Amino acid sequence: MQNIKVKCKDIEISNSNRFCLIAGPCQLETEQHAMDMAGKIQEIAKKFNIGFIYKTSFDKANRTSLKGKRGAGLEKSLPVFDKIKKELKLPILTDIHNEEQCSLVSNHVDVLQIPAFLCRQTDLLIAAAKTNKIINVKKGQFLSTKVMIAIRSSGTGTPIKSSENT
Repeated sequence: MQNIKVKCKDIEISNSNRFCLIAGPCQLETEQHAMDMAGKIQEIAKKFNIGFIYKTSFDKANRTSLKGKRGAGLEKSLPVFDKIKKELKLPILTDIHNEEQCSLVSNHVDVLQIPAFLCRQTDLLIAAAKTNKIINVKKGQFLSTKVMIAIRSSGTGTPIKSSENT
């Protein structure tokens, strides 16, 4: 199998490199919380010389309870992503849930993440591929390599795949 290298700002992601930390709170709560978390995780990553991509979601649409918190929402989150990128110089990863979000969110983040429960939604994958962003497809138990090939052939987005429990 070919060892594909994916470049995200100054981080090169591949099976032959050191691991890259993708971390952050499950959902974006407030600007201050996001800045604090991103800054603290960045300090730790620098201490251990680890590449770091800040991950948080503007909307956790896969909650088992309708009363569960879902995040700050798209409109409030985009300026927070911009601030983290500008002030902390960090690459950002966030989930997307529909085709319309792909082009909008891609202007504010470096990596679009497809949640495991959406990893077989062909139109969403194609829309994400067309943004020219890195696409992290959370691997559902039913995701085949053919999906990754479809992403690559549908646009210039670069797919990476992660385990469903990351």
